[in-house]
Amino acid sequence: METKLNPADRAKRRHLVLEVKASLREVRNQLSLLNRQVGSRIELRDIDLDAVDLLSQAGPLSPSVLARRLGQHPATVTGIVDRLERDGWVTRERAADDRRAVLVRAVPERNSEVLEQYAGMNDSMDGLLAGYSEEQLETIAGFLRASAEAGAAATEALQRA
Repeated sequence: METKLNPADRAKRRHLVLEVKASLREVRNQLSLLNRQVGSRIELRDIDLDAVDLLSQAGPLSPSVLARRLGQHPATVTGIVDRLERDGWVTRERAADDRRAVLVRAVPERNSEVLEQYAGMNDSMDGLLAGYSEEQLETIAGFLRASAEAGAAATEALQRA
């Protein structure tokens, strides 16, 4: 696409691409700060909050899958799960299909404590997104999905290197 553009349009496009990338970095920074505040209020470490969020979305998971998805060593995740279980955020249970296997599940009743902390951000996002058409929202959602996939691929490549 860029090869068909004249030099002025190529420069403008390059500037916009750099602006999008810079904005994604700023979003990441702001969400990181928000997550730290949330974690602090509900007394969860950053990695613990990540684990609870992951389990709430994708769980229940085996400890090994949880470790892989968090990018942590399995022994580290054992400590995380121990801490979260002790504080009532997760439970360990036997898998129905293999009694030797253990699954870690988020405690659904605790989810409201987390969601309450994100209420301001959720309200802000609702207000922001209300100004976009369905077609624009589809484009934004597609871009964000593709960005997440690109991040996952980059993470996987670094893990292999």
